[in-house]
Amino acid sequence: MKGYYFITDEDLSLAGNSADVKNAVAAGVRVVQYRRKCGSTQELFREASRLKKLCRKTLFLVNDRVDIALAVDADGVHLGQDDLPYETARELLGPKKIIGVTVHTLGEARRAQSARADYLGVSPIFATGTKKDAGEPTGLELIRQIKKKIALPLVAIGGINLSNAAAVVIAGADAVCAISAVVTKKDVKREIRKFQQLFK
Repeated sequence: MKGYYFITDEDLSLAGNSADVKNAVAAGVRVVQYRRKCGSTQELFREASRLKKLCRKTLFLVNDRVDIALAVDADGVHLGQDDLPYETARELLGPKKIIGVTVHTLGEARRAQSARADYLGVSPIFATGTKKDAGEPTGLELIRQIKKKIALPLVAIGGINLSNAAAVVIAGADAVCAISAVVTKKDVKREIRKFQQLFK
């Protein structure tokens, strides 16, 4: 769980989710998360099936929807604080699938670690318009606090771009996600590689 962490966003994307995932895989990302908040279950299932096929050597996770993850045999899921409880998701998915959990406080991070989450999404670091219910920015200090106390990989997300990403990495993030800074550009692969350079 290191480097640039890719999350789909069909509303922001210039080229569409399939093209973006192809470019993300070509850029060498280790994780692709399929996030789609609207559409029928059948639509999500069909798209997730297509995207998973593009991720043969890349971890493919589904945001929120454990049922979709199971249906397409994804590598795991990413859960928010208001999603299915971690323990229930683990029971459904089994011991080998990856489960990441979004946290906004050190207390939430501790609870996720106690539940044996595989990694944490720390969010939102800065103000973001990508996720309407993201909440107030936590800032870099939360990354530093969690890094000192929690022995799980940290994925930072929310308002991250090339001008502030280096500070996020220095604060302790193992991976960063910058959705609008990538999928709104003409050359998604090139933009992702700029972020990947921060980890070399």
